[in-house]
Amino acid sequence: MFGFLLKRIGLLIPTFIGVTLIAFFFIRLLPGDPIIALAGERGMTPERYQMMVHQFGFDRPLYVQYFDYLWKVLHGDFGVSIATKRPVLTEFRSLFPATLELSLSAMIVAVCLGIPAGIIAAVKRGTWFDQTIMGVALVGYSMPIFWWGLLLIIFFSGYLGWTPVSGRISLMYFFKPVTGFMLIDSLLSGQKGAFASAVSYLILPTVVLATIPLAVIARQTRSAMLEVLGEDYVRTARSKGLKPRRVVGVHALRNAMIPVVTTIGLQMGTLLAGAILTETIFSWPGIGKWMVDAVFKRDYAVVQAGLLMIAVIIMVVNLIVDLLYGLINPRIRH
Repeated sequence: MFGFLLKRIGLLIPTFIGVTLIAFFFIRLLPGDPIIALAGERGMTPERYQMMVHQFGFDRPLYVQYFDYLWKVLHGDFGVSIATKRPVLTEFRSLFPATLELSLSAMIVAVCLGIPAGIIAAVKRGTWFDQTIMGVALVGYSMPIFWWGLLLIIFFSGYLGWTPVSGRISLMYFFKPVTGFMLIDSLLSGQKGAFASAVSYLILPTVVLATIPLAVIARQTRSAMLEVLGEDYVRTARSKGLKPRRVVGVHALRNAMIPVVTTIGLQMGTLLAGAILTETIFSWPGIGKWMVDAVFKRDYAVVQAGLLMIAVIIMVVNLIVDLLYGLINPRIRH
């Protein structure tokens, strides 16, 4: 198992280097000048412009800037935001819990609804339930996040008035963050109604973000279960007189879980990418909205750090998925 882990970690090193190259060079293809975006065109003299270019190191060759950037990243230094003058890592730490809370909530909804829906659709293959589930999944997968989010806001927030439009908790509640997770902090605050308020603000963003992963997981679970239900060992289990629930839940589901776990791991990337749009629509104060604002401000350090952090999170999730393969099927480790 240890050798299996070392091989997987070894594969992450070139991937990490590739991500740093993309994060560094692609951001510089964006039109616009970060110095002008920071200071504004009015009052920008040539002398001041050259001084700021030298201050931020933009007058050095690109390859020198890249190796300096890589050296600092490897030592935990992700630079300073051009706009706020604060360390990027400090800003990321303060905003990431909001994105993680939203992403985990969406993944829990997607897994808890998608896997049972896929199993039932496979068991009831060809019935109206199967066709309905797969039809809804196809619609959910094809639906643009920004359109779906605005539609829900108009109906549930504007027309019905059931849910708030933006933010993480009502302005009526104020307490010092402890963990950064609003659901936990609202409980720790002891203020009456704070937790319910945090939940109400989380509902719509979670539904919007969970829609596509839920559809993908449901379809993948159905496909994997259909393949496994036709295997000889499943027919043997049925011929022994085992209960259908045990045949499906123990013998079939465990062997069908490998492609499903793969899909769940890949959907973490979809969640983090979708969080950028979702957080922008709902004004959710996470890293997605933080990066969108940084792109408009040409804040290189923030965009680079955001891309790199998201990529590292996805790589870690995929490493965990690889390890789960070995737990689900020990033969994979060998």
